[in-house]
Order: sequence, then structure tokens, then C-alpha cells
Amino acid sequence: MSASPPASAGTTEPLADGDTARASLEALRSEIAKAVVGQDPAVTGLVVALLCRGHVLLEGVPGVAKTLLVRALAASLELDTKRVQFTPDLMPSDVTGSLVYDARTAEFSFQPGPVFTNLLLADEINRTPPKTQSSLLEAMEEGQVTVDGIPRSLPDPFLVAATQNPVEYEGTYPLPEAQLDRFLLKLTVPLPSRDDEISVLTRHSQGFDPRDLTSAGIRPVAGPADLEAARDAVARTKVSAEIAGYVVDICRATRESPSLSLGVSPRGATALLSTARAWAWLTGRDYVIPDDVKALALPTLRHRIHLRPEAEMEGVTPDSVITSVLAHVPVPR
Repeated sequence: MSASPPASAGTTEPLADGDTARASLEALRSEIAKAVVGQDPAVTGLVVALLCRGHVLLEGVPGVAKTLLVRALAASLELDTKRVQFTPDLMPSDVTGSLVYDARTAEFSFQPGPVFTNLLLADEINRTPPKTQSSLLEAMEEGQVTVDGIPRSLPDPFLVAATQNPVEYEGTYPLPEAQLDRFLLKLTVPLPSRDDEISVLTRHSQGFDPRDLTSAGIRPVAGPADLEAARDAVARTKVSAEIAGYVVDICRATRESPSLSLGVSPRGATALLSTARAWAWLTGRDYVIPDDVKALALPTLRHRIHLRPEAEMEGVTPDSVITSVLAHVPVPR
């Protein structure tokens, strides 16, 4: 279903209702699948982040279509998008913008950086030093950028979709904990299965060009009206006291895990509740059930916990800790 473009000045255009918005977002997932094969969980995570006004960190080895995934999302949305390739010599002002001297007026004027957009693709974010990485902190948390003491608001919606290579790879800088916590979801992009990889090669042999998504048939199928209606519907999704208690119990259990030096904070609990509500709405319900919480626990919490060194040496992973917690915390009936 094609979404109506944003109303121009002087016109009145009705916002999409909840059912229309859900259909548009389902179509969004189908459009992305025209370019990206076998990454349905990552596609769903990006849609959930849009609904929750959150940001996404995509991690995977080079060559698994992380950048293509975000570019396909951008091509499927009627939103302004920009891309920044993060490199070791990138400066914070290259992201946020800077003051530029105008010789004609003898004054400094602000030149906005690429962060002033709806969808920012921060490509290989962990290949730039922490100083530049942190330039996104204020933008991601507060939706604004402060330059020369003046706060400047970013557009709404605003989503940072950052890709990173595993930290074991040469030339990478681990993201600071404070910035990791600003990402609503951390999605892993695995190597494709054999059948999916054959499908990728078949598409390329038939002329698919990842640099030209228009030729792949990707078109905008959702826009600001759909997002606004969908977010309103998600905000009306009911959460019982039992479900809220279940989310809190999961997060508190991570703080008591012997494998962790740091468990999930209350901000993480809020994030898990938010993503579970979005997933419940996407699946057609106006209330949250325990399975919604379980479905989003790994991507919402895996980057918010820290393993003890001895646990890492024993092969324990954040995902295995969260999976164990989910298996032991009582599920409300």
C-alpha cells in the first residue's frame, strides 16, 4: 500500500489510521526484502525502532548487507536521508555541522551537518575515534545539536541507523557504554544460510545492482503520516501490571547474574517495555503478552549488560546470559 506524501503548505491531508499505518509498515518490510535476502529479524528491528523513536546498531562482519539494509529502508520511506562514512580522521563537526565565516557579511553562520536529516546512516561507526562517536550522543538522546552554545532541533522523525564491524576486527574502536545505551536495539546481521546465499547470487546474475535500488523496484511505501498514526496506536497498546512486573523481574535478574559486572538499568527496562508494545501492535494486538517481551529481550538488552572477564574467558555471551534469565524468571499467566 502506498502512503500519501506529506501535506504541502496550505493543504489539509488526513493522517493515516492505525490499520492503514500497520499495512504500510508491513509493505515497508516487503519492499526491503526486494533488496536484502534472509535478514527478516533485522528488518523487523528497524521497523520497531521507527515506532519507538529509537536508534539501531547493526553489527556483523563486512559483506553481509548491513549498509544495503539501511539504504533499502531509506528508499522505502518518504523521508530525508543522509549517509556518513565514519573514518579515523572524521571530526565531530563533520557530523553535527559548524560555524562558517561569510566574508560578504563579515559574520559567522551555521552550516548544518548531515545529522540534520530524518534517517542518518552512520556507516562503520566504530572505525572513528570516541571523540567523533560521542558527537552523536546529544542528537540521539535529545533530538538536538548544540553548536557555539546554541541548541538546534533536529527533524522529527529522527533515526540513527549505525553499522559496525565486530570489535575484534582491526581498526575498530569499541563504542563507549554511554553511547551504546542510547541505541534502542542492537541487531546482529549474521552470515546468510546456503539457500539465501544462492538467492543473493541469483539476483546478482540477473542484473541486480545494490547501488541502484530503483532498478530493484523499491519505492516509497510509507511516510510521516503513517509513522505518526502508528506511533499513536502503539502508545495506546495496553500494558498490564503483571507484564510491567515481568519486565522489571527480567532486568533485575540480570543485575544478580554472577556472569555480569553490570546488569540492565531502569532505562533498559523502559526500552524493553517500549519495544514489546511496538511488537504487540505490529502483530495485530492492542495489549502486550509475555511472548512480546521475550521476542524483543535479546536485541533490546544484549548491549546493555557487561560480562565479567572470567565469564568471557569461559565463552559466556550476552545472549546466553539473557536467554538463561528468560528461562528462569517466572512468566505471568
